[in-house]
Amino acid sequence: MQTLIEGRVWVLGRDVDTDGIISGKYLTIIDPEELKKHVFEIALPEFARNARRGDVIVADENFGSGSSREHAPQALRAIGVGAIVADSFARIFYRNSINLGIPTIEARGVRALFEAGDTIRIDMTRGTVTNGRTGRSLSFPPLPPHLLSLLEAGGLVEKVRRELAARRTPAGSRP
Repeated sequence: MQTLIEGRVWVLGRDVDTDGIISGKYLTIIDPEELKKHVFEIALPEFARNARRGDVIVADENFGSGSSREHAPQALRAIGVGAIVADSFARIFYRNSINLGIPTIEARGVRALFEAGDTIRIDMTRGTVTNGRTGRSLSFPPLPPHLLSLLEAGGLVEKVRRELAARRTPAGSRP
């Protein structure tokens, strides 16, 4: 995992629920390439067309509320979101995102620092978020080591795969 994340900002408000991220009518889609075409279809219709790999979502309070469907972070991962930074998150969405390898940062007051199109710099080591246009920044509590290890591995499934492969590989040899 890179400890410095930089990207273009997409701004959303408060209480963005999982149905606003990916509508329930798309829950039968399992192909990530198809799923990503419908991200923020109603709340931010230009997102799916114009988002670039590494773009960062900045939002207000309670991002990812609503149902606990994993399709919402899966769709964000498929479209290449580099990180999600919000004043606060729904707990299940937060863990689903981390488990899928998406850096998910809770930073109180972050929404007030950014406008759509700004650039953001997230320093995971220092625990800072900085607006590239204004230079304004704020601190966030660093993620605990066990969550950082999930992000470093690319998510929970990849971390478990690596651990299982390491157990099957005799000491001193390479997988």
